[in-house]
Amino acid sequence: MNRWKRVVSEVRADVKAARERDPAAQKVSTLEILLSWAGVQALLAHRLAHALLEAGVPVVPRVLAYVTRSVTGVEIHPAAKIGREFFIDHGSGVVIGETAEIGERVTLYQGVTLGGTGFQRGKRHPTLGDNVTVGSGAKLLGPIAVGDGAKIGANTVVIEDVPPHATVVGNPGHPVKVDGRRVEGPDADWIHLPDPIAEAIKTLSQRIADLEQRLAELDGGNVPGGGPTELRERTGRSSAGG
Repeated sequence: MNRWKRVVSEVRADVKAARERDPAAQKVSTLEILLSWAGVQALLAHRLAHALLEAGVPVVPRVLAYVTRSVTGVEIHPAAKIGREFFIDHGSGVVIGETAEIGERVTLYQGVTLGGTGFQRGKRHPTLGDNVTVGSGAKLLGPIAVGDGAKIGANTVVIEDVPPHATVVGNPGHPVKVDGRRVEGPDADWIHLPDPIAEAIKTLSQRIADLEQRLAELDGGNVPGGGPTELRERTGRSSAGG
C-alpha cells in the first residue's frame, strides 16, 4: 500500500513540474495534462511499471514500457530510478536506460539519450543529480555522474563526469562554465552557448599567422596572405533550451 501511495504522490509532483516548467501548460487542468502531455504520460506509465517490477511482477512491467514507447515515443526501462518532479519536455525520442538514476527536479528535452556503452553488466548508464537540465538531442553515455545543478547543451555528447553547477557543450562535451564562472573561452549561458570548434579554428589561425610573420621577418620578405581571416562569433538565439 505504501508503494502505491508513493506512486500517486510522485505523479502529482510530476504534473506540478510540467505546469511550472512548460509555458504551454499554464492554466491547463491536471486532467488535460495527463491526457495530452506525452512526457507526463510516459512518466506516469514508468512509475507504474517500476512499482510492479519492485513488487516482483513478471513480464507486465516490460510490456507496459513497450506499449508506452509505441504511444509516446519515450522509452524508459522499468528498472530506471527517477526522482520527484521530473519533466520531459515534448518527449519524442527520449531514451532512459536500465541502470540510469535521476535525481529530483530534473528536466530533459526531446531526443535525449541516457545510454550505456558496450556490453558490460552492472552499472552502465548515467546518474543525474538534482536540478539538472539536459538540452535537446544530448547523449549521455556510460556510468558517468552529472552533478547537481549542471546544464548540458543541445546535441552535446557527454562521456565523462560533469561537476556540479557546470555548463557543458560540444562533442565530446566539456565544461565552459562552473559555478557561474567561465572556464575558458567566451562567456556561456543557457541561451547563447559558445562554439568550441570555431574557437579552436580561430586559435589555430592566429598561431599560423604568427608563425608566418616570424618566418617572413627571418627571410626579409612580406607576410603571405596579409594575416589571418577574422572569425566572427555567431549571435542570436540557440536551441539549447529545447
